[in-house]
Amino acid sequence: MPTRLTNYFLKTLREDPADAEVTSHRLLVRAGYIRRQAPGIFAWLPLGLRVKSKIEAIIREEMTNAGAHEVHFPALLPKEPYEVSGRYVEYGDGMFRLNDRRGAGYVLAPTHEEVFTLLVKDLYNSYKDLPLSIYQIQDKYRDEARPRAGLLRGREFTMKDAYSFDYTDAGLDVSYQAQRDAYERIFTRLGLEYVIVKADAGAMGGSKSEEFLHPTLVGEDTFVRSAGGYAANVEAFTTLAPPTRSYEKLTPAEVLDTPDTPTIASLVEVANAVHPRPDGTAWNASETLKNVVLALTHLDHTREIVAVGLPGDREVDLKRAEVAFAPAEVEAATEDDFTLHPGLVKGYIGPWSPEGAVLGEKSSTGIRYFVDPRVVDGSGWITGSNIHGKHVFGLVAGRDFTADGTIEIAEVKAGDPAPDGSGPVELARGMEIGHVFQLGRKYAEALGLKVLDENGKLVTVTMGSYGIGVTRILAIIAELNNDENGLIWPPAVAPFDVHVVVAGRAGKDDAIFEAAETIVADIERSGRSVLFDDRPKVSPGVKFGDAELIGVPKIVIVGRGVVDKTVEVWNRASGERIEVPVDGVVNAL
Repeated sequence: MPTRLTNYFLKTLREDPADAEVTSHRLLVRAGYIRRQAPGIFAWLPLGLRVKSKIEAIIREEMTNAGAHEVHFPALLPKEPYEVSGRYVEYGDGMFRLNDRRGAGYVLAPTHEEVFTLLVKDLYNSYKDLPLSIYQIQDKYRDEARPRAGLLRGREFTMKDAYSFDYTDAGLDVSYQAQRDAYERIFTRLGLEYVIVKADAGAMGGSKSEEFLHPTLVGEDTFVRSAGGYAANVEAFTTLAPPTRSYEKLTPAEVLDTPDTPTIASLVEVANAVHPRPDGTAWNASETLKNVVLALTHLDHTREIVAVGLPGDREVDLKRAEVAFAPAEVEAATEDDFTLHPGLVKGYIGPWSPEGAVLGEKSSTGIRYFVDPRVVDGSGWITGSNIHGKHVFGLVAGRDFTADGTIEIAEVKAGDPAPDGSGPVELARGMEIGHVFQLGRKYAEALGLKVLDENGKLVTVTMGSYGIGVTRILAIIAELNNDENGLIWPPAVAPFDVHVVVAGRAGKDDAIFEAAETIVADIERSGRSVLFDDRPKVSPGVKFGDAELIGVPKIVIVGRGVVDKTVEVWNRASGERIEVPVDGVVNAL
């Protein structure tokens, strides 16, 4: 039976919703696919559910082809498994927590590694049961601080998460590759361009992590790629450090007056004007050592001040800093922090001072000091002396100061060398659509998942985790497939195959309605699904507008041409509109 608009739960809107930031949000609400309930939370209407189910069907087919079996967990789960794994604390404010009437603690699951692990522990105990891959398609919940862009970054979202279980590392490699290959097939079938990039595992943990990013200007992730094939999320990019140098013949460091130079730009200007190089070449920002003071809030809520030295021509990338210092929260040090640490002279901070204020391994300040990978032993710098109005010139790493470690918090720039030697990188924006992890034994060890191997010895199972954002993908497809009048769904995920529009009014154009009924029946017999706009008292103009907005890829217009036994077939993607005989509609489609 066709789906008739006379009794279908659908209401299109002529105006854009006031809170819509991106095209997909605007059109999905206007066309009656979703409806906002709260920031980052949406109700799914019949049209939206049909598209969502089409995407899920493709995912299920490819998961089956990859040998995975579907299960389904609740979204509401007890907190204890997350406490055992440590993620109850690690997730911080991003996890929804609640208590029942008896005071027992629960979470709205942001992801399900723990309970998948416990399920397999409950049922399997031998290597003969492995390898195993299981998955679910389920709603997840994360308390986003700033939900935005409709379905692209919400507090509730649908995700496919799969998990593999092996008892050897070689087995994990095979399972991981099977899922990775399935993802490539899924995104190809959905018509989505993707780039596979090296990624940081974050709170998930594990030894290997790759993201599938869809390149788009509205993407929230920045990634880098080289012409030679290297690709990585900026958080996972590793700096190619220069070689260390000998400093035996370098002149001693010298403290010089540099008044009114609290910024790198002002320091370079004064250095060239007042302390020029003997060889006449100019100082530049990359030869200065900028020392950034950060405040870390650890999981136990203690606050720690750290300093990081990086080349003066680089800014701090807060996302990279958050990854580098995870699971601690990171922010810039406040005035109160500086008051508590008087040895830090704002604008003139450095790792060494003639007055004895030292950062790093020989610290006199009690502050840990880290450096960028470019700050190698033997490299010389202009940097703060911890004395107001003075900088030290020719301060040499390894000779004059030693750091507590190397850390990656500096911004990545276009033209930086790829760490694999494949050439300079370019920067692009992307949206994460899938993520695959080799979790290893983190969760199995924490939750006691072991099996007997061939020798009867208990071994810890090794795991993989594989996620796809179903609702995010739906929004991205909508972002890619539209025009100024509405959505244009690809056939693979369209809510219906054909939209039949009766261009007439009941009582006045009954012959047109009768002809449309016959055409709809013919189309359905051919195996295609039909959305039938048979509304008797709605003008043709409104029906055409709704058809464009809703975005079914093929539209059949049944109008006054039926007198001559012709109708119009409209291809929304190409814009082509052709007249065909009434009995030739199916062939034309």
